[in-house]
Amino acid sequence: MPKLDLAAIPQTNATGYPAPFDAAVSGRWYRRLAPVAGLTRMGASHVTLLPGAYSSQRHWHREEDELLVMLTGEAVLIDDSGETPVGPGDVLAFPAGEANGHHLHNRSDAPCTFVAISAGAREGDSGEYSDIDMVFDADGYARKDGTRYDARRTP
Repeated sequence: MPKLDLAAIPQTNATGYPAPFDAAVSGRWYRRLAPVAGLTRMGASHVTLLPGAYSSQRHWHREEDELLVMLTGEAVLIDDSGETPVGPGDVLAFPAGEANGHHLHNRSDAPCTFVAISAGAREGDSGEYSDIDMVFDADGYARKDGTRYDARRTP
């Protein structure tokens, strides 16, 4: 069925980030939409950020495009250009290979929700985190000197 029942899709705040980088996203709750819908060529998640939470560590992808559609509430987009308020109906796009570290921060006193969509070669994807000593690839996370963290990316 094309219409998804969000309430029937399990919600989690799981992350593959190693400590201490996992703490910033503990208030990020998401539902993976693509697997439930049978989509195999893109990722899609329905995300709720509680007050104070970040959507991720500030990052960019080499092989995956990202598109975000804000549904409810307010957040601040933080990227290499600075800070931009975003609200319902705003659409954000991040092309693969564009080294512009980005994430959302919910600085309001209420939750915000958005849909995050990704497309591209996840298996061969890699990228960097702008503000911390971490990079990622299909196998997980490493420090920028190549030393691996004992952590795997969450599917």
